[in-house]
Amino acid sequence: EAEPLKRELAARGLPPRHALELLDAFRMDARKNRYADWDELIHYCRYSAMPVGRYVLDVHGEDPARVWAASDAICAALQIVNHLQDCGKDFRTLDRVYIPQDALDRHGATVAMLGAARATPQLRAVIRDLAERTLGLLDAGKVLPDLIDDLRLSLEIAAIHRLAVVLARGLLDRDPLSEKVHYGKAGFALTALGGIGATLARRPFRGRIVRAAPQGKAYP
Repeated sequence: EAEPLKRELAARGLPPRHALELLDAFRMDARKNRYADWDELIHYCRYSAMPVGRYVLDVHGEDPARVWAASDAICAALQIVNHLQDCGKDFRTLDRVYIPQDALDRHGATVAMLGAARATPQLRAVIRDLAERTLGLLDAGKVLPDLIDDLRLSLEIAAIHRLAVVLARGLLDRDPLSEKVHYGKAGFALTALGGIGATLARRPFRGRIVRAAPQGKAYP
């Protein structure tokens, strides 16, 4: 199964680092089903989500020193949004809980609450807390579309980022155990177009934005 990927990597002169790190994430999922705190969760995202963004950027020839840090923040946020949306299903079907234990403890919630049909006020507070932290990651990554040389990739990332912000904000108010957090197709399309339009409007000023962008630090 790995042969097509090996050929693509060789053709582009790319190392197998990202693929190997994703395998590390698969091993974590096989061995670990609870996370103690936010740092542990981010460590998981470092191997399950960040390599995907880094690989896409490397394939497009983008400068890792300029774009990896912002990409890491967005990819971690996307992963955590998925965790929060699926927290009930992951617990019931896989006995896997990505919500950090210290966040549950802080709000007086328990893992068992994830198995209910509706979230308790305590669990809602946990989800809201984590959604706010996720919005912080998305804020750290919002500059990424403007740092990307490839216009098509820049617009795709802008759309994905705008959708992720909408979903994370939705988790501030919605109960993922009993409510849909996803928007309909029309809502998603309008949201994505908003991100694309904003990025296109800034494109003429991209050089100035790149020079002014803070130098973030990619995860190890």
